[in-house]
Amino acid sequence: MRSSTANSLETSRTSAWALLAGALVALLAFRLVALRYNATDLFFDEAQYWSWSKEPALGYYSKPPLIAWIIGLAGQTCGDSPFCIRLPAPVIHTLTAAMIYLIGRRLHGDRVGLWSALTFATLPGVSLSSGIISTDVPLLLGWAVALWGYIALVEGDDGWLPPLALGLGLGFGMNAKYAMVFFVASMAVHMAVTPSARRLLGDVKLWIGLALGALLIAPNMLWNLQNSFATFAHTADNAKWGGSLVNIGKGLEFVGAQFGVFGPILFVALATTVWRAWKEGLPDSDRLLLCFVLPVLAVITAQAFVSRAHANWAATAYVAGSILVPAALVRALDERWLKASMGLHLLVLLIIAASTAAAGRYALPFIGDPLARTLGWQAVADATRGRLVESRKSNAPFQSVISDERAVTAELLYYMRGEPTPVLAWRDGGRPKDHYELTRPFTGAGKEPVLLVAVRADTDRILKRFDKVTLLAEEMVAAGLGPKRRVRFYLLAGYKPQ
Repeated sequence: MRSSTANSLETSRTSAWALLAGALVALLAFRLVALRYNATDLFFDEAQYWSWSKEPALGYYSKPPLIAWIIGLAGQTCGDSPFCIRLPAPVIHTLTAAMIYLIGRRLHGDRVGLWSALTFATLPGVSLSSGIISTDVPLLLGWAVALWGYIALVEGDDGWLPPLALGLGLGFGMNAKYAMVFFVASMAVHMAVTPSARRLLGDVKLWIGLALGALLIAPNMLWNLQNSFATFAHTADNAKWGGSLVNIGKGLEFVGAQFGVFGPILFVALATTVWRAWKEGLPDSDRLLLCFVLPVLAVITAQAFVSRAHANWAATAYVAGSILVPAALVRALDERWLKASMGLHLLVLLIIAASTAAAGRYALPFIGDPLARTLGWQAVADATRGRLVESRKSNAPFQSVISDERAVTAELLYYMRGEPTPVLAWRDGGRPKDHYELTRPFTGAGKEPVLLVAVRADTDRILKRFDKVTLLAEEMVAAGLGPKRRVRFYLLAGYKPQ
């Protein structure tokens, strides 16, 4: 007969699962409705990932292939609308929250597991990320799965599920974004500061998990080998270590942005937890979590002060951070801060949903239309399509379209899908600088006359390479309530190769 304690634990766990499931389903439903009424155009990164999904490959210039595969699957099952392209984001974040519950429950019990999952699910960064499709979305899921697997190995679980989870999480995450390599570094840090964890170095299951992760990313490594390590070159370019190696302003900007990504209350609580760990030490479970927070934050913060770092580059730190902070606050019997933080974050969620639904119809003091960068791209594509239709009516059809900016190429490919005239990329020479220059460069052969869609001021670098240059029109295209986008359309012919 089972003990009353066992029955009580089972009832508590069932209640926690039921409450969590209800909360996550409600959040997901709300985010799907918000996504349905999102009035922003696809951002150029989203449009670029969509175009990749139409050309399945083992790698792409700036990212591993998983994001394109996910969008491709969504397209096959749902369609190519912005809603369908972005649909995987809130779904995957919901799965990540469920994994965080399992980790939190394992380390600290059901109450902490529940708080951890809800904390992650309502983070401002997650609410913003749920309305777009980005490589961070699958990366965080891979990180959470791998973290569960590593913890299970540390705690000595029997069976092959822990190394399988570790390997699948590593492979999934690496195929999403190379930032997953920080996970292996965090494992090394944890083993360095936790003598009992070093026994894993002699455990074949750890090496099987690592080998599985390596096996899953191997096809992408082969693609890089065949394409002059294009993704690695892009990653190095992104770091921007070529200029001055001190940038106080960018560093402070990055640190300030983390208050927005993780939330101000949680970020202060995280800093307080780190300070107490330094002064008083931490339980083994908290030290493990901290090893998957601090290395990422330290490296990316250093990168920000040396050169620059986008706010989302440290996102993986907040998988473990979403467990560490609730655990510390629950243990201190101070859940009011968790409640206050969640209330604030739910308000942020409502603001984000309302803002994207009303995109292009409001402006804020001093900063203007906050979503202007995400608007007006369909209008640019419509104007371009109009030029192509006119050329066909005049029996002098354009044979190709080129642009002077990767963002424009991506947006034209998406918003002119179905247009028979090929959209190509201008390449100045040297190694390719983006995926379009790598896979669809303009070569001139059989592609004239050309319609150039120019948004930059320095178009002379393109114009001087043609014998015939005719400015067809210059249009000011609305981008919400922000500054209008100046777009020039040129007819080009007589290409002169270098």
